[in-house]
Amino acid sequence: MRHGKKFNHLGRKTAHRKALLRNLGISLIEHKRIETTLAKAKALRKFIEPIVTKGKVNTMHSRRVVFSYLQNKEAVKELFSTVADKIGDRPGGYVRVIKTGFRRSDGAEMAMIEFVDFNEVYNLKDAKKPSRRRRSKAKKSDSTATAETTATTETVNEETAAEETAAEDTATEDTKEEEKDA
Repeated sequence: MRHGKKFNHLGRKTAHRKALLRNLGISLIEHKRIETTLAKAKALRKFIEPIVTKGKVNTMHSRRVVFSYLQNKEAVKELFSTVADKIGDRPGGYVRVIKTGFRRSDGAEMAMIEFVDFNEVYNLKDAKKPSRRRRSKAKKSDSTATAETTATTETVNEETAAEETAAEDTATEDTKEEEKDA
């Protein structure tokens, strides 16, 4: 019976499981994205989230606690510098697991696990939403240019009409003066 066993043992003894999660965690911190089985990715997410939370506070104690989990100086440096800078304001949910299909050899379900803030494709803050209009931008710019041309033509026509009216007024005044003189 498996009463009270809340986490996935991954078919390994305790020391082997800890070593596996430690190595996966180091690889994730160094490469920012790794591909593994879905079960390992989910176990790694539970393992790495508290470590990344510790990495947000750069104190000697938190560095030692993180080192006790990872046992790798370069990974600790990377976590407290590059990773902590990117995820400093995020209140949790530092990694994402994306299912990628099944492995050809044994049919195991594969997944990609990555840091959320290091993927530029999924980063929605900086991304510009595509427009939902069916018209293309070329047509839109052509119609705006046509509208501007039409507006310019109308103003030129109004100015010409005003000049012609002023010319007619002066012409009628001249003829009236000539009639008075005659």
